[in-house]
Amino acid sequence: MSANERRDFIYRHIHENQIAYYDELASLMNVSHMTIRRDATLLEREGKVLRVNGGVRLSEFLHQELPWQEKSYLNHKIKKELGQCAMRRIAEGTIIYLDAGTTTFEIACCIPANFRLTVVTNDFSITQLLMNNPAIDLFHVGGRVDKRNYSCVGLSAANFIKALNIDLAFLSASSWDLKHGISTPYEGKAEVKQTVISVANRSILISDSSKYGKYGFYSVCPLNTVDEIITDSVSKECKQTLSNLTSPKVTFVDIL
Repeated sequence: MSANERRDFIYRHIHENQIAYYDELASLMNVSHMTIRRDATLLEREGKVLRVNGGVRLSEFLHQELPWQEKSYLNHKIKKELGQCAMRRIAEGTIIYLDAGTTTFEIACCIPANFRLTVVTNDFSITQLLMNNPAIDLFHVGGRVDKRNYSCVGLSAANFIKALNIDLAFLSASSWDLKHGISTPYEGKAEVKQTVISVANRSILISDSSKYGKYGFYSVCPLNTVDEIITDSVSKECKQTLSNLTSPKVTFVDIL
């Protein structure tokens, strides 16, 4: 395993487990503690992780997202439960927007074959999944292709969305918290999300709690700009804080 492959492995592992310990990483990759510590030091210099006692954790400031394929394996059970919860908010015959993301992909997986719906998305994986559903009138927004995230972003995508009237938009997020609201490391994504919110009658942030407490360089909007947040149980303290919000409504999905 090369140095770059090791650091990619460490970064993926932390995304999945929130924290990674040197002993565990050395065993998983069959390398020395010194090698792991050097990799961790470099990742910290890049701003991706923070060193803690005996290991590393994700930095609150999110420099970069994992590619779509790698994100799809993380917290998959949680994302499926969130997708099922979201599906209960969709009325037949309406126009919905599914933002690019592995959690919104799970919403698409829940749509019944005979459920009449208009779906707008910037996600190629969602488009491919729904392509053969005869009950769905399907629109892909087009624009500049983000190859890491299997989606279209930027001004061209946003301009397509501006011409639409959307009943219900489901937004994904790689980072969100009370102070910074919804944010992203990528300008092109922020532009698309902001436009979707502006044309949607109702918007819902759907995101697993591993994304909570982090923020990216580009601000999308304050949390109270959306109408609802669907997430799983965050820490007790954070759950209490979010539960006390008057806006937006927060729905916590219990994962069995």
